[in-house]
Amino acid sequence: QPEEETAPSQADRILSEIRAVNDDIDDPVMSQKIDRIEEITRKIFAYQQQHPDKSGQLRTFLNYYLPTTLKILRAYAQMEEQGVEGANISAAKDRIEGMMDKVVEGFEKQLDQLFANTAMDITADVSVLERMLEKDGLSQKNGRITLEL
Repeated sequence: QPEEETAPSQADRILSEIRAVNDDIDDPVMSQKIDRIEEITRKIFAYQQQHPDKSGQLRTFLNYYLPTTLKILRAYAQMEEQGVEGANISAAKDRIEGMMDKVVEGFEKQLDQLFANTAMDITADVSVLERMLEKDGLSQKNGRITLEL
C-alpha cells in the first residue's frame, strides 16, 4: 500500500493540531470558540475535497488565515501554561481573546462564500421550475401540488 494513502492528509493534520491546541487551552470560552473554528474548518475541507476545482478560492484561507490562527492559538496556550498573569501575558491573552470572535466570523464567511455560486445556481433552478410548473398548468394550492385542467 502506498505511503501517501496511509499518511494523514494535510486536512487531518491541521484538524488534529486544532484539537491538540484546544486540549491545551483551559479557558472554556476560548475552547468553545476553537471548537467552532474546528467545525467550520472541517466543513471547508469537506467542501474542498468535493470541489477540488474551487481550491483557488481557498488559497488565502489555507495559506494565511488558518496557519496564522493556529500560530496565535499555540502562543495563547503557551502563555496560559505559564501560570503567571504578568502585564505582558495578560495583555496578549486579552488581545487574542478579543479577536477570536472576528476569527470565527471570518471562518464562517469563508464557508458561506464557498456556497455563493451553488446558491445562485439553485435559485435559478427553482425559478425555472416554478415557471415550468405554472406554464404547464401545475400550481401549488393549499400546500398541495395540483394539476389544473
